[in-house]
Amino acid sequence: MSINAEVIKNNNENNLAILRRFTKRVQGAGILPRVRSLRYATRKLSPYVKQKKTLKAIEKRENIQEQIKLGKLADTSRGQNRK
Repeated sequence: MSINAEVIKNNNENNLAILRRFTKRVQGAGILPRVRSLRYATRKLSPYVKQKKTLKAIEKRENIQEQIKLGKLADTSRGQNRK
């Protein structure tokens, strides 16, 4: 779904007037708010990608717990060092 704003030059019109009319048409059509809302939109992750991400996080957590048990990492609980 695309909306094109088109402006045709009149005989006695200068470039600034054309640009001004074009800007007004674009604002009236609501093109900019739609483009800006879509600019940083991200699509939903597929179930497979979610599962992969979750499994990776679980594996990382288990690895950290193992390192703590072996004494290779200090046991620091989250949130204690925050201000």
